[in-house]
This record gives sequence, C-alpha cells and structure tokens, in this order.
Amino acid sequence: MLLATASGLGLTLAAAALPVTVWAQDNEPVRGGVLKIASLGLDTADPHRHTGSIGVQQIYVEGLTSIANDGTAKPFLAERFEVSEDGLSYTFHLREGVKFHNGDTMTSADVLANFERVKSNVQGGWLASAMKFTSGFEAPDEHTFVVRMSAPYAPFLNLISELWILSPKSTGWNDTITQPIGTGPFLFGKWAPNVQLSAPAFADYWQEDLPYLDAVEFDLRDAGDSSLALRAGDLHIGSIDVDSIADIKATTDVHVEYLKGTSVDYFTFNNRKARAPLDNPRVREAIVYALDKATIASFAAGESGIVNNQWASPTNAYFNEDVRKADKHAKADLATARRILDEEGINPSDHTLEIISWDLPQNQVYVEMVRALGFKVDYIPYEDLGLQQRLDRYDWDIVLAGSGPRADVYLQYVVMTSDGPNVRFTGGIQDPEFDAALKKAVTTPDFETRKNLYLDAAKIIADKHYVTVINQSSAAFGVRNEVHGFEFGYTYSPHYAAGGLAHAWLSKK
Repeated sequence: MLLATASGLGLTLAAAALPVTVWAQDNEPVRGGVLKIASLGLDTADPHRHTGSIGVQQIYVEGLTSIANDGTAKPFLAERFEVSEDGLSYTFHLREGVKFHNGDTMTSADVLANFERVKSNVQGGWLASAMKFTSGFEAPDEHTFVVRMSAPYAPFLNLISELWILSPKSTGWNDTITQPIGTGPFLFGKWAPNVQLSAPAFADYWQEDLPYLDAVEFDLRDAGDSSLALRAGDLHIGSIDVDSIADIKATTDVHVEYLKGTSVDYFTFNNRKARAPLDNPRVREAIVYALDKATIASFAAGESGIVNNQWASPTNAYFNEDVRKADKHAKADLATARRILDEEGINPSDHTLEIISWDLPQNQVYVEMVRALGFKVDYIPYEDLGLQQRLDRYDWDIVLAGSGPRADVYLQYVVMTSDGPNVRFTGGIQDPEFDAALKKAVTTPDFETRKNLYLDAAKIIADKHYVTVINQSSAAFGVRNEVHGFEFGYTYSPHYAAGGLAHAWLSKK
C-alpha cells in the first residue's frame, strides 16, 4: 500500500530531503498491534436500533449480505442466496462453522430470531420499512434461512446488510441490547460512550487466519478533522476535512483514501408550500441554470467532487453515463436563466428568497450564485437540530441539503415520496406521478428494468425542478503508512465481505 501511495503522490528525489519514518516492508502480514481509528460514532450498543452509527458496529457484527464497491449486495454470513423470479422468496444458504463471540455456532434459528426481533420490536428506520414487506420466515434446516415477501421489494438484499446477526443470548435481547454478541473479527469490548470503544480480536473468527491485529480502538469524541492526530501518530486512520487533503498528501507518513460510496449534495425548493415566484416551475428552472455545479463541487469536496445529475455515482451499478452527458444544467448558463425570467415577467430584484442550510462554508457559494441572477437573498445557516425544526415549518424558499452514502439507491429516492421519511430535506414533495413511478421501480425484480424505472422516476423530479442533484463526493480519510491491507467499504463500513479491518495489519519500525 505504501509503494502504491508514493507512486500516486508523484514523489521525486526532492522528497528524500524530508524526514521519513521507515517502516518494515514485509511481504507477509505482521500479527499483533492495536490500530487506532476515528470515524462515525457509536450511538447505541443495540445494533438493531442504530441511527446511523454504522462506522463502528460492523467490526463486531455481520449481516447475511454486504455492500460491494458498485453498491450491489454480495453474500457475507450467507455463503450464497437465491431470489425467486417473482421476487417473493429469498433463500439464504448460511456459512457453516460461524461462531458467535460466546462460542456458540450460528444456525438458521439464530438468524430467524434476529429477523423476528427486528420485525416485531424495532420501530422506524430503513430496517422497519423493509420488514413491512416480509410475510414469514422459515428455517428448514440449520444452514438454510428463507424469507417470504408479501410483495416484491427490490432493495431488500441491500438493506439487510445492516440487519446484523446477533446471538439471542445477547444481554437485553428482549428489550435493548447492552452487550452485543456478534460474529465479527473483533469483540464488543469496553465502551465509554462518546469517548472510546476498545475491541479485542476474536480468536475463533470464521475467516481463517484473520484478524491480524490484537485489537482496534475507536476514538468516539467526534473531533472532526483528524489531521493533527494522524501526523502525531495518535491515530492510524481518521477522517479529514477537504481543506486538509493537500497538507496530508504533502506528508511522508500519512496518505489519503476515500470511501467507496458517495454523498450527494442537492438544491431543493420548498415543494410543500411554495411562495411566489417559486411556485412557477419555469422560475425554478431559471435559478437552476444559474448554478455552477463544477465550482460548487470543487469548493465542497475538492478532488473527490463529481458533477452529476443522478442519485447514483459513476461507480454505482445504477449509474447511467448517457443521462449524465445529457445534463443541460452541467454548466451555468446565466443568459438562458435571464431569458426565462424575462419570458415569465419576473424582475429578480423585486423578490427576496430565503435560503436555509446547515452551517457549511460551501453553502455561501450557492447563495452568491442566486444573487448573481439578481434576486435578493436572506441566508440563514443552522446547526442540525435547528435546521430540521425550521424545515418542518415550510416557511422558507430554498434549502441546501445532502445525504451520505446509502446501502441502496432506493434510500435516496424514498425521501422524495409523499409519505416518505425525512421528506423535509427534499422540500416535502407530494407528487402522485413520482410516487407511482418509484413504486413500480421498487417492485420490479429484474435489475436492468428496475434501473431504467428509477431513471424514469428521477426524470419526473428533475423536469419539475423539485430537487436538483449538484454533485457527489467521497469522504476523505487519512491513513498512516504503517497500515496495510485496509480499505473502507461502501457505507463507512470498516469491515465488509471483500475487506476491511479484519485484513489490516501494522508494519513495525
């Protein structure tokens, strides 16, 4: 990994004058050591009740499926799975010999108990939504688990990558789990909320000869940019801000890596209680023409920013290059924007638009682009809770929002449905045409057909100028050069079917 990184940075003889820490370049992994990492926090000890803290949990719990780099579902605790042609039956063939951390062998009865627990006891969230489509669970033998569906639900395999399998003997099983017993390469060790999780290696992990590390320590203090701690050697892996990427790349002991999945930034109008002149779709179109996507992407995400008009990134299986090439808003066009406003009889200087957002520096760029069209703008940035409360009032004109990587592209679409979760962030759209189009996509088992149906649904949103996708980007992490064998997964996952911390090892000086 170090040699590849050095090549990527274009290091030359001039760099030889810099102080360099020399790490042993063993071809074989080195066993032992404690890796220190700072990523997303841990909000609960109950993996079935998390509210987004997937950046920690997956080292001690695993699912039947795992998300691959292209956003598709792959087998994990299931050795393989089969889906019936009508999408109403999923059969999982479980790996044999998988041990829980208490020494018990995982069986289909344990898997069934986890699915029943989520269906019966977990309210809200993506898993609860998926469970609404299930009509029954079966365990015909110790290594086979079957899910019956009341209707086809295409995101199912992806969403259950976050339905982590725990021993029913986990403390708090019938209420809220406080001591999870999973199957992962590391144990749920000592947890100090908002401070640290210490996770020792699991000696009987099912993947032979893994993990290499003695333990992993997660820094849960939510310190934001980790560049100073990385340079000092206090962390091996940590998130870094866009402004720190160039400095990290200039160091000799740390390099930059990115998540495989992307976040998406979008520009949203108030679609629930639109005020004049934004109740006119043509005026909304004019404002979108004034947005310079490339400038926004560069300012917000640096080199990882990707100008896009889709909810799937270029590396995702649902992406369509022809659709991106056809993006008429890929570049700003103020002349067209002003022509449309003239045609609609709109004098921008007569109108004051209220724009709200999270308090992020890149959002000021949007504001100036709207002002450049001649509108007056009242811009109000908020912290997270304040923004959500203000959004629910629908007394604003534009919100600058975004979402992180999702286990399935459907989760980017569902927030635009009339009765979906977090609809406030997409302006409270209520469009029966879109709802029907998305339902048709979700209930279509065939992938290629479903892919085109998702694009049809997205076109409705784009053509009516409810929400405009601006760019996508991958979160950046600094990784010290003594770390080998590690890459992040798709959704902040530090452990997944194809890699992660189970495969990581540390060089010795």
